[in-house]
Amino acid sequence: TAVKYNDIFMAGAKITIIISFLSCFFGLFLGVILAFMKISGVKILQAVAAVYVEVIRGTPVLVQISLVFFGLPFLGIQFPNFEIWGVDFERLSAGVLALILNSGAYQCEIVRSGIQSIHKGQLEAAMSLGFSKWESMVRIIPQAIRNILPVIGNEFVTLIKESSQVSVIGMADLMYTAATIQGISFQPFPPLVIVAVYYFVMTFFVSSCLRVLEIRLKVRSVR
Repeated sequence: TAVKYNDIFMAGAKITIIISFLSCFFGLFLGVILAFMKISGVKILQAVAAVYVEVIRGTPVLVQISLVFFGLPFLGIQFPNFEIWGVDFERLSAGVLALILNSGAYQCEIVRSGIQSIHKGQLEAAMSLGFSKWESMVRIIPQAIRNILPVIGNEFVTLIKESSQVSVIGMADLMYTAATIQGISFQPFPPLVIVAVYYFVMTFFVSSCLRVLEIRLKVRSVR
């Protein structure tokens, strides 16, 4: 089954990687914005960020994907309906947007904890040199990156697995591929095993890269 339908499985794996990467990348931008809102000291911004994070973290990602795909058109917000690289852009954009909104809430806490892990004395030193609070925070962020990179990598691993939920809106990812091949081959079990292997290979590869990166960062910090 794996050999016979290899092209279909590979196409599904490609979609899964694209969705996961885009969601993690843009989710990081959203997470940075939310993190700055939470540590800004402005109560209204802190409240908005806190409510957003709690709502997103307190609801299932499957529900969020369904709300984005079915809810936004209901409110009059339509996704562009065309194909790109043989992929339905309407479903792709809805799935990616939902995962960005989900990942942003988690990456907000990652970035916030990374920034707050930097000693306050460095922020005070930057401000004593004439930088504003915001400029000082921007300048110390590179130090926080070393602390948060492995955790962001773990978020990417999580997104690879959670991206399987986009199959509920008909996105042709790995999980959708398994259902398709089940219907074609009349074999319910083998496609699921093959898809599980694909997910394991992808997550194991990313996790291995993260371990190497973490070791190198530790070596540099010791030096």
